Amino acid sequence: MVELEVPVPIVYKGVRIRVAYRMDQLVEDAVVVELKVVRKLHPVYDAKLLSFLKLSNRRLGLLLNFNVVHMRDGIKRLVNKF
Repeated sequence: MVELEVPVPIVYKGVRIRVAYRMDQLVEDAVVVELKVVRKLHPVYDAKLLSFLKLSNRRLGLLLNFNVVHMRDGIKRLVNKF
């Protein structure tokens, strides 16, 4: 099952924010997928995806860039090492 625009809650100094961020997609409640259409994947996209993985206690994330000739060149896999 694929969920779209999944809210990511955070707790900071005892204050809970129900929808602090939104992940693009969550596949099978295990893989976080971030979708991009950019000329180049910058490190800030990696940091954002790693933040989503840490905040949601998930291990695997995919960063997909659709602005490439071959899709294999637009896939980046990131792992949260807890």
